[in-house]
Amino acid sequence: MNSCWSRPSVKLTGPNQKLLSVDEDGFRAQPRGFATKAIHVGQDPEQWSCMAVVPPILMSSTYKQHAPNEHNGFKYGRLRNPTRDVLERCLASLDNAKFGLTFSTGLGAVTALITMLESGDHIVAERDLYGGSCTSFTKIASKMNVSVDFVDFTDLDKVEEIVKPNTKLFWVESPTNPLLKVVDIEAVCKIAHKFPEVVVVVDNTFLSPYFQRPLELGADIVMYSLSKYMNGHSDVVMGAAIMNDETLYQKLQFLQNATGIVPSPFDCYLVNRGLKTLALRMERHRTNALAVAKFLESHPKVERVLHPGLPSHPQHELSKKQTYGHSGMVAVFLKGGLEEASAFLQSLQVFTLAESLGGVESLAGSPSRMTFGSFAPEERAALGIVDGLIRLSVGVEDIDDLVEDLEQALEKV
Repeated sequence: MNSCWSRPSVKLTGPNQKLLSVDEDGFRAQPRGFATKAIHVGQDPEQWSCMAVVPPILMSSTYKQHAPNEHNGFKYGRLRNPTRDVLERCLASLDNAKFGLTFSTGLGAVTALITMLESGDHIVAERDLYGGSCTSFTKIASKMNVSVDFVDFTDLDKVEEIVKPNTKLFWVESPTNPLLKVVDIEAVCKIAHKFPEVVVVVDNTFLSPYFQRPLELGADIVMYSLSKYMNGHSDVVMGAAIMNDETLYQKLQFLQNATGIVPSPFDCYLVNRGLKTLALRMERHRTNALAVAKFLESHPKVERVLHPGLPSHPQHELSKKQTYGHSGMVAVFLKGGLEEASAFLQSLQVFTLAESLGGVESLAGSPSRMTFGSFAPEERAALGIVDGLIRLSVGVEDIDDLVEDLEQALEKV
């Protein structure tokens, strides 16, 4: 056995395993084994000479070779790292995939995926899109002579109409950020794959593989900001791309190395630790968020609430069809505008006014002034991002405390 590394003997699969139960809310039933994979895949103690149950943090940037270019699989930290390998194998298993790659940030993963394109290529992207991804397409990809058209992926006719002969990439979010639209991923993939060489990427950050596995719905690559639910503790910035196609994997692995946008071993250790409680955390996010959404939907100072778990959500039935549940994300439209939103946000005591999402703590933000603050007012208006919109990331605190906090903040509006 290599003193540092050997392939693990644990083999766990997911898609065909027996279901634990039928979901009482009507969502797809979670196959058995997800939590077991999150805890065990890539973690076999026998791969380490010391038999450590918790994979060690191996910080070395370089590795001894037996002779020039004769080594044990590791040469330099940018190329491979044992701690990173553990995480990448575990991540791939959670999407029932063959390959996983991690990047220094979520936008680092976006950058690698864009860099995979060539001059003259065309991207079709969701109109309601994370601001950072949108900026990458319009400000960075455009300099590579890669064009982009944005479309509402819930309108399948428009999706097919916008495809061009040079289209090479579909970029999907579902649920979208921040309006939580649910896209029929399987239908979009069928449209995309009518055309040669089109790769479908689904940003699955808002749900994690626990609640949605886009590769099973026809996507080619699933992308994550691991900073959010996957790590779950708001102390890491990292991204990932997961896939089954070996050619895509080899292209992205080359770019991961050539661009140097790799995460540190310590951050990989933290995300790997976070994955061990992913199933537990997502279930608590789910129940807390639905309770919060129902409370807000009934409040007289709230105009509208968007959450896929609510029957009032426009794509509620689609969400039940293609996902295993819903996360802690809630979009709230307060009656009024900037003044009311400001009073609400500044009155919160348990929820924290902050960027990001997916941590154990509850966060609240104003998309028009924070995540989309760099957009022109007319651009925000076209997207439906008004000043009265509040994005909540409901954490895992006691639900009574969360509802009480929202109630007292609404009294200040």
